[in-house]
Amino acid sequence: MGTEELFKEIKRLPVDQRMRLIEKTLKSIRKSNFEKSMLMAAEKLGPDYEADRELTVFTELDYENFYETR
Repeated sequence: MGTEELFKEIKRLPVDQRMRLIEKTLKSIRKSNFEKSMLMAAEKLGPDYEADRELTVFTELDYENFYETR
């Protein structure tokens, strides 16, 4: 189905369904964009984390039990 046919089909939907479709589409685009941005940032910062021990020093605590005090 081409873009024009898809647009014609969408126009046939009731307004509330079209709004829901737009909301879901925007949410999907934002999620995809966010994931892509995070991946790019991780790739860019990877060498820094591999070379600078101070950036990962607290990961040694990852496997220790944590007890909250009140």
